[in-house]
Amino acid sequence: MGWNSWDCYGTTVTEDEVLANAEFMAEHLLPHGWDTVVVDISWSDPTARSHGYNAGAPLVVDDHGRPQPAPNRFPSAAGGAGFGPLADRVHALGLRFGVHVMRGIPRVATERDLPVLGTDATARDVADPGERCEWNPDNDGLDHSHPAAQAYYDSAVAQLAGWGVDFVKADDMLWPYRRADIEAYALAILRSGRPIELSLSPGRDVATTRLEHLRAHATMWRVCDDLWDRWQDVEANFARLARWAPFASPAGWPDGDMLPLGHIGIRAERGEDRHSLLAAAEQRTLVTLWVMARSPLMMGGDLPTSSPETIALLTNDAVLDVLRHSTDNREVLREGELVLWGARSTTSPARYAAVFHLGDAPAVVDVQLGNVGAARGWRATDLWSGEPVATDGDWLRLAVEPHGTRLLRLDPA
Repeated sequence: MGWNSWDCYGTTVTEDEVLANAEFMAEHLLPHGWDTVVVDISWSDPTARSHGYNAGAPLVVDDHGRPQPAPNRFPSAAGGAGFGPLADRVHALGLRFGVHVMRGIPRVATERDLPVLGTDATARDVADPGERCEWNPDNDGLDHSHPAAQAYYDSAVAQLAGWGVDFVKADDMLWPYRRADIEAYALAILRSGRPIELSLSPGRDVATTRLEHLRAHATMWRVCDDLWDRWQDVEANFARLARWAPFASPAGWPDGDMLPLGHIGIRAERGEDRHSLLAAAEQRTLVTLWVMARSPLMMGGDLPTSSPETIALLTNDAVLDVLRHSTDNREVLREGELVLWGARSTTSPARYAAVFHLGDAPAVVDVQLGNVGAARGWRATDLWSGEPVATDGDWLRLAVEPHGTRLLRLDPA
């Protein structure tokens, strides 16, 4: 559970903006379990801009081709300090610090033919220009048939560990599926000696047949491409999360992507400065689905300038308890515009039911208690409002908004 700079600042976030979000999180969200702050892509580009990437970006790298924070955006990184001072300030707030990395080696390192730390090889020896990311021009791929390719990842991760990084979002790893890079990066983390959580992206077309490999090498992995504040993006994740939720466990967490809520688009890759275009009901549906699927929660909006209503969505402890203390989470029914998810509490006999209405008009839906493991006479509570919900024998009758949800806790009488 944390904050990521992508939805609000794209490639352009600055040290001051990271700290402002970290301080807000520590004061308002940490008591509810939000504890990780992540600097997303292109932090080594001093010329980063809104709405895309820079071809031929003059990335800041050290003498061994390892990315360094651009000092014009991260002043505390000057003099070779890297992210160490910023990580220290985040840690002092009681939070964890994370960064984004791209698969491969920076092209500026290849062009300069910089030496790979601890080896006799150079960047050109290990680079594979034919395996560049198709949507980001910054890096060459790595030729994993060369032993120094592993040494490059080892040195890059050792530097992150030395800075105090706790979380790495490694991008361009899953589409197409980059088995060799995933294994090499996970090994580099192991060799670093620091317990760094590894998140893999972007997640397009990842099959559940990859499950055991993903669990063996990563903490979490995306199951979709970038998700934005459009209902069609949220709706598309119902099927993906239904496919993956039964496998969510401490062995690894399928990730539905960041929550495009609150103040986003400030200097983003997509769209202009705005507050989330999702309706209030759609925002509750988004959070409810992610919680029921036990997806990691990464807030994408700028926290200090988001509305109190947005912060309330993130700090409802009764809702967050479903994320933390439930099991057997899964879609149990899909009929037309009705989708029903169920789960069991791990701390009591209670059951959870999430009723989703995908239609464009308000609806009244009937839900059989037995479909979520409850029985006649069980008490029902709406977790978003905290209010009791009447049951009618073996049934619940619920009014649901367009694209809306009702999240219920069901307790034996």
